[in-house]
Amino acid sequence: MKTVEYVDLEKFMGSWHVIGIIPNFIERNAVNGIETYTLKDDGSIAIEYKFRKKSPDGKTKTMHPKAWVYNKETNAEWRVQFIWPLKFPYLVIDLDEDYSYTVIGVPNKKFVWIMSRTPDLVEDKYVEILQRLDQYGYDIKKIKRMPQIWE
Repeated sequence: MKTVEYVDLEKFMGSWHVIGIIPNFIERNAVNGIETYTLKDDGSIAIEYKFRKKSPDGKTKTMHPKAWVYNKETNAEWRVQFIWPLKFPYLVIDLDEDYSYTVIGVPNKKFVWIMSRTPDLVEDKYVEILQRLDQYGYDIKKIKRMPQIWE
């Protein structure tokens, strides 16, 4: 799967709201998902993925995977470890030039995460992203919007 040409890791770090996903079993019924990246001194990336189950008042689920840049020429291909010793491919397949949204994919196209710096994404932009994902071979009927409901 093709990735973006280059990711400026410093710009990419920080918090991203999960707008759309092909959910895995853990993310079913998730709301208010936020993924936060922190570049460590050793070059690894600490990740905090936090969301609530079923509603904005639901139980908070937090995960702390760790990532490593796999393709250092583009910084667009990572390996993410949720449990030792398994590392999974994590591909930056779409990224706005101003780093306002990104799309993360996996080689088998079973999962995708559409993320934005803000809790909402302009509908036209979301539709454009879905069209590109369809062209990339994703089954866009499986992509669900993750509710971002903030007071």
